[in-house]
Amino acid sequence: MSCKKPDFITSLMAGGIAGISVDVALFPLDTIKTRLQTEAGFRASGGFRGIYSGLGPAALASAPNAALFFCTYESMKKFLGVHVSNRYQPAVHMIAASSGEIVSCIIRVPVELIKQRRQAQLYQSSFKVIQDTLHNEGFRGLFRGYLSTVAREIPFSLIQFPLWELLKEWWSQSQGHYVDSWQASLCGAFAGGFSAALTTPLDVAKTRIMLAERTQGMAKGSISYAIRAVHTQHGLPGLYAGIIPRTLWITIGASIRCGAKNS
Repeated sequence: MSCKKPDFITSLMAGGIAGISVDVALFPLDTIKTRLQTEAGFRASGGFRGIYSGLGPAALASAPNAALFFCTYESMKKFLGVHVSNRYQPAVHMIAASSGEIVSCIIRVPVELIKQRRQAQLYQSSFKVIQDTLHNEGFRGLFRGYLSTVAREIPFSLIQFPLWELLKEWWSQSQGHYVDSWQASLCGAFAGGFSAALTTPLDVAKTRIMLAERTQGMAKGSISYAIRAVHTQHGLPGLYAGIIPRTLWITIGASIRCGAKNS
């Protein structure tokens, strides 16, 4: 089978550019998702007003976050691939994806916290979010929700990336050559959307933890506590709040990112 894969630098640059474009273009869907997941509810959190609140920090951190993830992901995949037989490649992809998420969350979590507090209309400026968080909770406060974010991202990646790689491999074998960009894009869209829908309860828990007042029990960062609290208040539908915009946003985003990465 002829297999011409894009080089690492090309993939990284294409993925970074695509990531920024996607994050900016689809930001309203992310805002709607966040507001649907808040304790106050969609309307009280702003409804459709100020739909781009929090875009600044998200756009600035998009490329570094994507770069850190893919550098870690590809490096781990390459390192482990040399020492592991092909039959265990799905496990290699899972470990590589998990490593990428743990490392990239160093950038993602503080940005996510600032962005979501702006999206929920709790603050009128990103600078004020940073100032109040540092004053009330110290530097550690900017990383509130780190464990819950990792706990969301690792299951997401454990599903998305092995599934994406598997779909590409199947398609490549069936046609006798490596998948084209549009094919990698379709594989990424399915893998991303499927993973997003399944992990929505973890996303709801992460959002509640990041938005909670520092005196609330939710602010301690316990995922199980957050899930129980949401389920008690709103039942099963509450745990899947925002599933439609989340799935749509990640499906489109994964399609563009994965297609660009394989261009």
